[in-house]
Amino acid sequence: MSELYLNKAQFKTELEKCLQCPSKPCMKACPVLCSPCDFIASAQNNDYAKAAELIYKQNPLGEVCGLICPDKFCMKACLRAKLDYSIKIPPVQATIMKIAREKNLLTSQSLAMPINIKVAIIGGGPAGIGAATELIKHGIAVTVYEKENNLGGALNLIPTDRLPTEIIDYEWQKLQNNPLIKVETKMNIDDYESLLAHGYDALIVATGEQKSRSLGIDGENLAIDYKDYLSFPQKHLSTGHVAIIGGGAVAVDCAIMAVKQGATHVEMFVRRRIGDMRITHLERESLLQNGVDITTMTRVAKIMRENGLLTAYTIKTRFDDKGKLIDEDTMLIPRKDIDMVILALGSSRAQEPITAENIYYAGDYINGGSTAVEAVASGQKAARQIAEKFKNN
Repeated sequence: MSELYLNKAQFKTELEKCLQCPSKPCMKACPVLCSPCDFIASAQNNDYAKAAELIYKQNPLGEVCGLICPDKFCMKACLRAKLDYSIKIPPVQATIMKIAREKNLLTSQSLAMPINIKVAIIGGGPAGIGAATELIKHGIAVTVYEKENNLGGALNLIPTDRLPTEIIDYEWQKLQNNPLIKVETKMNIDDYESLLAHGYDALIVATGEQKSRSLGIDGENLAIDYKDYLSFPQKHLSTGHVAIIGGGAVAVDCAIMAVKQGATHVEMFVRRRIGDMRITHLERESLLQNGVDITTMTRVAKIMRENGLLTAYTIKTRFDDKGKLIDEDTMLIPRKDIDMVILALGSSRAQEPITAENIYYAGDYINGGSTAVEAVASGQKAARQIAEKFKNN
């Protein structure tokens, strides 16, 4: 796990690069308004307790986000890039939080005076965490309902060599120690209005996107859903040719997992160009380093089982003069001898939101696929709306 964090020399180098910009563009670019400028200044003075406190005050998933945040927020805004290279802010943040965790520097947060308001949160992922953290700051009692055995939501799909399970557990445990928070796992709730009638003043739906997207093609049932693959990789071992349909972050996770599981050839089928793939620079590098083959401008039109293996029938795509993606022609190109096909197109919400008083929505459920830090920010926003409404009444 040590390779996930900066070593002493790397950490020192990154801290020294900070220009302490008065305008703090890094903070403005952060969805939760966490200020790298400030927590780096504290770390430069070896005050890791203060640095961690500044991070945690804005982001209850400080270490998680440090490990998995993309480079499109604070790093993209970092003015150091005008001189040489942006500060590696997410790894710096993760390293600070690791130091604070190991040295037990994060003191217990002061408890707000409880008020007679109760809120239910459906979903224990990043948006639910963000909402719960914000609500208890206002003295509002929270019950989190999670349908799975463990909290974390989509975070639990991220391979453990990129996001160790114990880090997710640690982040949540900090919250569960608060007497204003109650957690109920193995609770699948879809009747939101009925829950409101059971003594809650408001409800936040933060269930994420639970329904995997499909292609609607013949033979799609022969493919493995990415959620099942990433949740139970040992069930789907393959030493042969693994094909992944999709070009986003979850497809990358599937591809790297297949390589680590011993697949001899891992290939991603992507409908668009490499530059159109919504992945980070590090994710692209990881694909190259692991020898993943990326077949672009190609869509899978049919999957068949032939002679004990799978064949993916593909069609080449192109952009027309209006920039719309269309099929190049109707000719099907067979890609034979595939051992396993993984469908990794992302997800959509399982049901549409209802408009009802005191029901709020947060995270991917309402915003579509987003990052963990954006989901946290969305949960915080919903919580603030509730606090403002009820505390002013």
